[in-house]
Amino acid sequence: MRSTQARRARRHERNIYDNSHNNETLESKETVSLIASDKVEGTAVYGTDQKKIGKLERVMIDKLSGKVAYAVLSFGGFMGMGEDFYPMPWSTLKYDTNLGGYRANLTKDQLDKAPKYSKSTDWNWNRDNDRRVHDYYKATPYWPIP
Repeated sequence: MRSTQARRARRHERNIYDNSHNNETLESKETVSLIASDKVEGTAVYGTDQKKIGKLERVMIDKLSGKVAYAVLSFGGFMGMGEDFYPMPWSTLKYDTNLGGYRANLTKDQLDKAPKYSKSTDWNWNRDNDRRVHDYYKATPYWPIP
């Protein structure tokens, strides 16, 4: 009987620790100026007209500098089919607290003409495509230019 009570007590202590740890994790996903990457994913992106033009699918981080280089915006399709992905320089997005999402300085029509890929075509993350994306958005490159 003692061992059963001891096991229950240990289990209860573990549950209290696990629950407090989970609450801490949830609360630590966002501060006034920081946000966890998994909370960024799925966030809406709005154009200059304040209409939703897509959502953030993922962020791409430069391995050497540790800086966020790109936001990959997804748009179109239905239930994941026919969806297009648009790499956008991270510097082109600004968080808008009123919209509860990121604002891009472009319209849906401009996004349609931007460099993109799909699940079937994939994307070659090389310097030529880096230049193509940054030129399209008229953004300063994140990599050092010799």
